[in-house]
Amino acid sequence: MNIFRLSIKNITAKPLSTGLSLLLLSLGVGLISLMLHLDQHLKAQMNSNIRGIDMVVGAKGSPLQLILSAVFQVDVPTGNIQLSEANRLLKNRLVEYGIPLSYGDSYGGFRIVGTDGRYPENYAMKLQEGRLWGEFMEVTIGAAVARKTGLGIGDRFHGSHGLGEGGHVHDDHAYLITGIFEPSGTVVDQLILTDLQSVWDIHSHHGAHEVADKVREGENEKDHHAHEDKPKENKSHGHQEGHHHGDEANHLQEEAGASHSHEADKEITALLIKFKNPLGMVQLPRLVNEHTNMQAALPKYELAKLFSLMGMATSTLKMVAFIVILVSGISVFISLYLGLRERSYEMALLRTFGASRGQLLGLVFQEGVFIAVAGFLLGLVFSRLGLWVVGWLLKSEYHYEFYPSGPILGEGYLFAVTLAIGFLSALIPAISVYRIDISKSLSDV
Repeated sequence: MNIFRLSIKNITAKPLSTGLSLLLLSLGVGLISLMLHLDQHLKAQMNSNIRGIDMVVGAKGSPLQLILSAVFQVDVPTGNIQLSEANRLLKNRLVEYGIPLSYGDSYGGFRIVGTDGRYPENYAMKLQEGRLWGEFMEVTIGAAVARKTGLGIGDRFHGSHGLGEGGHVHDDHAYLITGIFEPSGTVVDQLILTDLQSVWDIHSHHGAHEVADKVREGENEKDHHAHEDKPKENKSHGHQEGHHHGDEANHLQEEAGASHSHEADKEITALLIKFKNPLGMVQLPRLVNEHTNMQAALPKYELAKLFSLMGMATSTLKMVAFIVILVSGISVFISLYLGLRERSYEMALLRTFGASRGQLLGLVFQEGVFIAVAGFLLGLVFSRLGLWVVGWLLKSEYHYEFYPSGPILGEGYLFAVTLAIGFLSALIPAISVYRIDISKSLSDV
């Protein structure tokens, strides 16, 4: 007598009841598994991206926005800060070093970041080919940038204004790719790194073009008014009007020239700081926030608050998922209990044909455990589909690589809980089978 085959046939005999139990169980398992993977992946990624960064200094605004924009490159910056003010902060005895960041342009949705050699060193980046940028308008690109854009060593490209696609293209300045980083799993994979001067020069040139456009607009406006007013103005008045507009055009031209004379007033987007000792964590943030025009944010503190908010949402979703799993366990129990009541005659016949009570107990428990295992496996399929969707969304919106990992420890605990629910769901029906009265069951037919 094959008890296993018999239990499979009993399960498949009622596809609607069994299907409902499997669906509820798999949805609960899938949701919990998805939350476990997302929580582990995001924490690991965020912790790896803040290594070597004790404090971020930027323009005043939201501290979390400053962290997300300067460290993780997934938000817009809060503004710019004066380079001279940042340099004064770097002279503080509690600062070991600082990494300047300046950006505002992109290519293909990937940010172009002006910085120095400490930035890739902080993430222990290694070159896959080529070399680091060195000269004006040279760049080194991340592995994800190279893979998605198809750019290689020696290629040139033009950046566009703004941190997303569709901005004004700086077609008068072309970047030259000198190196490609190896994949690291950090934010550098998604960046195009260059020197600060290249970013400054492009923006100053862009500003000069804007001023020149104003000059042309002023001159066109002058000609237009002069043409309209010519029949009803005397020469002296026309001379005064032309002189007035000429002064305005000269003033705008002076502004265009002055756009290049502010080198002593350069700006950066953010400054990543490493402390010499823990005392810096206590003194420097308050010093910056209270006595400068800048804002200091601590990545670990801000991420702890973010994880706390995420933890509340994750805990709520997990609680809902556990409720769904419990409901599925009740559904399995009802299905097995009602099925055994309908099959009491069948069970009595099995006893008369030589089946022991232990075999009948095994039959019932196998049905409960089989549904639990099938629901768990189906839930893992749902969770992997969910991770794929999340990865696709992150890649399309933020160019962020999300690689679903294999089984994790939390899923092992989840499997044990699922088996326990399947076992407990079959416990009462199994007790009923164990106590079955053979003669009464056969006589009630």
